[in-house]
Amino acid sequence: MKIIVCIKQVLDTSATIQIENGQVVSPGSSRIINPYDEYAIEEAVRIKAKKPDTEITLLSLGPEGFKDSIKRALAMGADKAVHLMDPRFVGLDSYTVTRILMRYIESIPYDLILCGKQAVDVDMAQTGPTLATFLGIPFVTVVTGIEFSDDFKNAKITRQVEGGSEIRELVLPLLATCQKGLNEPRLPSLKGIMAAKKKEVLTLCADDLGIEEGTLNIEDNKIIQENLCLPPERKRGIILEGSEEEISGNLVRLLREEEKII
Repeated sequence: MKIIVCIKQVLDTSATIQIENGQVVSPGSSRIINPYDEYAIEEAVRIKAKKPDTEITLLSLGPEGFKDSIKRALAMGADKAVHLMDPRFVGLDSYTVTRILMRYIESIPYDLILCGKQAVDVDMAQTGPTLATFLGIPFVTVVTGIEFSDDFKNAKITRQVEGGSEIRELVLPLLATCQKGLNEPRLPSLKGIMAAKKKEVLTLCADDLGIEEGTLNIEDNKIIQENLCLPPERKRGIILEGSEEEISGNLVRLLREEEKII
């Protein structure tokens, strides 16, 4: 069985974000694997534990700094990685990124593609479904459970829906976007970290993928960020004291005179 896991590096949401001149300024240590992608990696590793001949390939598109996250994902148990890196790939929208990912995926055999349900930096949740549509394979989003038939040719997939869950039975190949609740991602072990240093990371540029100048309208499909700023600081809360009549009177006065709500 051959599994492709698409991963992305994002800013650590628990880190302190600094902005200078409308741009995020952050040290390398504050960038991590997209948390939802970790569920995809973990699920692939668990599938391999059930079917040992499974091969897990990581696929990521991004700059040189993405290699740290790729190494961590390899340390979690993936077998090899492909890093799509080219100056022309910087700042692309989700649609174009997906077209580039498809260029590589079409060139290799696969049975299952796993992605996080969305990236926590832009929250668009478009890459997985769009990729499956381009490839012409079925897909299931916000997956919380995956079971396979004995021959691993069919899958019973549980997905989250409002107020409950939905179960779908599909034939491989297929794509699934992974959600919290699917599993509990492991931390890389020392053995895994050491093994990751010897695992293959294939780096490909636009030319390697056959993407020539003007192909896919790369130059026209970039996201232009005009400005970025932190939200205004929240006002300190006010504790009203006194009798019920005094508190209600002061509350109405504050809402009317200061907050201009009533």
